[in-house]
Amino acid sequence: MTEVIFPGPEGRLEGRYHHNPEKNSPIAVVLHPHPLYGGTMNNKIVYRLYASFARAGFSVLRFNFRGVGRSVGKFDDGLGEMTDAAAALDWVQLQNPDAPHVWIAGFSFGAWISLQLLMRRPEIQGFICVSPPASMYDFSFLSPCPASGLITQGNRDDIVSEPAVSTLVDKLRSQKGTDVDYRVFEGADHYYRQHLDPLTQACDEFIATKLEEMRNKPRLRPDRKRRQLPLEELPS
Repeated sequence: MTEVIFPGPEGRLEGRYHHNPEKNSPIAVVLHPHPLYGGTMNNKIVYRLYASFARAGFSVLRFNFRGVGRSVGKFDDGLGEMTDAAAALDWVQLQNPDAPHVWIAGFSFGAWISLQLLMRRPEIQGFICVSPPASMYDFSFLSPCPASGLITQGNRDDIVSEPAVSTLVDKLRSQKGTDVDYRVFEGADHYYRQHLDPLTQACDEFIATKLEEMRNKPRLRPDRKRRQLPLEELPS
């Protein structure tokens, strides 16, 4: 794991980067929860996601959004954070120009941002969203959801409503060609206290399974059609 500083839209962004020296390794970026409520790249779930990707052979980056840690700037209600995530993905791609597969992942607020980036970057082929805040933010921009992914939720989460996440998953699954794996963890709260190991196992298994599927089918063209959301249409 290497400490890195890379350029963001408002100045430097601080991150931690694991580089897989193997040629043509896949890449991933992991996004942290809400900056105004203590979210950082060192969050336990963010670190677990980062480690899962590293174990699976990815080159992977986790980083602090603007205004967190040593990252420059201040919280920007999601708009600036989405552009931070885009800059992070640009940086990882610069380090790995031949990466055959690109994934995005996030926890809570970071899950919301990750799915917005997914809609803007056709090269992203897989995602993991841990407790996406479906009861707080609008996810209607996922029309359709263009990649396969895993969504997880605890049924004792008192921050994000499990029924709201379940409704989101049902809407995604109703879209033609959308493949979403939904895992509900019995007894888990928003932070998966006492449930971090089962969450990690589920992520490890999903990454391994989907990565094998991706390797065994023709690579999607990076210019495939996708509804591109301009920044001014960012949902609130």
